[in-house]
Amino acid sequence: MSAAQQVPDILSPEFAARPYDAYRAMREHAPLFWHEATQSWIVSRYEDVERVFKDRKGEFTTDNYEWQLEPVHGKTILQLSGREHAVRRALVAPAFRGSELQDKFTPVIERNSRELIDAFRHTGSADLVTDYATRFPVNVIADMLGLDKADHPRFHRWYTAVIAFLGNLSGDAGVTEAGERTRVEFAEYMLPIIQQRREEPGDDLLSVLCAAEVDGVKMSDEDIKAFCSLLLAAGGETTDKAIASIFTNLLQNPEQLAAVREDRSLIPRAFAETLRYTPPVHMIMRQSAGEVALSTGSIPAGATVTCLIGAANRDEERYRDPERFDIFRDDLTATNAFTAAADHLSFALGRHFCVGALLAKAEVEIGIDHLLDAMPDVRLAEGAEPAEQGIFTRGPQALPVRFTPAAA
Repeated sequence: MSAAQQVPDILSPEFAARPYDAYRAMREHAPLFWHEATQSWIVSRYEDVERVFKDRKGEFTTDNYEWQLEPVHGKTILQLSGREHAVRRALVAPAFRGSELQDKFTPVIERNSRELIDAFRHTGSADLVTDYATRFPVNVIADMLGLDKADHPRFHRWYTAVIAFLGNLSGDAGVTEAGERTRVEFAEYMLPIIQQRREEPGDDLLSVLCAAEVDGVKMSDEDIKAFCSLLLAAGGETTDKAIASIFTNLLQNPEQLAAVREDRSLIPRAFAETLRYTPPVHMIMRQSAGEVALSTGSIPAGATVTCLIGAANRDEERYRDPERFDIFRDDLTATNAFTAAADHLSFALGRHFCVGALLAKAEVEIGIDHLLDAMPDVRLAEGAEPAEQGIFTRGPQALPVRFTPAAA
């Protein structure tokens, strides 16, 4: 039996039910192996995934996004390299950092959080997934872009279809068709709005993107549409799952929940540890430019490489007691956890480090703070056992809680 045969297949029900057990087996027995069904090399150790992401020698590309992302988003910034990538990133990045994020969009985040919480704070019960987490980041992004939040059901349906497409490792034709249909529907929705903002700009993010210029380069309508599609899908799905996972982890570790409730400056630590322990995105792919030697073997040129973030973030060689959720661990630094110097892998690293990391941080810090204020004695509903689901992205599908209702 080969080493790869000693671990559950990543497309199997066994893997879907208990991925962290499978990741442990991979790191030990098969840290690098060829996976026939996905036609990719599977990499699971921190050292190797970090090297692929940082890519200091230009050994890996994002050419895989031509078939993985372009069918649902169009050509995005993630597919670009060199100067083309640097210019496009310079066009969009300012809106997601510094004073622009703090002054313009923090009030948007706070307003959307309070609106959702006000709908259940007097009831004494909520499902933090359906009542809050799945709605909050999409509402924020729609507001930032100046889109109509009444279209939330459409946004949610679109990004759900896109994420399903990205995680369609088994090649289900129906999932592929739904994802490709989303690209057409989103273009029909967004392109007229983009053209209208060019003619009548406002103070929203979409208008900023329409006007942005670096070295004489502006984004085309198609560039902006593709970026908005990516923002809705990536920003919605990942922050949604992160918020649900933070609360799940804290509720299952009451002493750490009590510490965060008492000292809200610990929220970034809880977020950073959640990104390590139960990351929203479990795998990201790259393409090898030439033959590459990793710590446990070689990958041939032109191969797809599946980097298992969920495995690398629990590598025993990188973290002490990695299977334990601990917001106080000293081998994970919260102060740089949302920058390209992060010592976890959930936002990737290098030139393709997540441009929206600071937006996610702002949403999570504000959201968790508001939820703790509204539910000071929050607890799991009787009999509730939150369970993660998903392979490509993963998080709790429901999180029913109880708390003392706020006075009317």
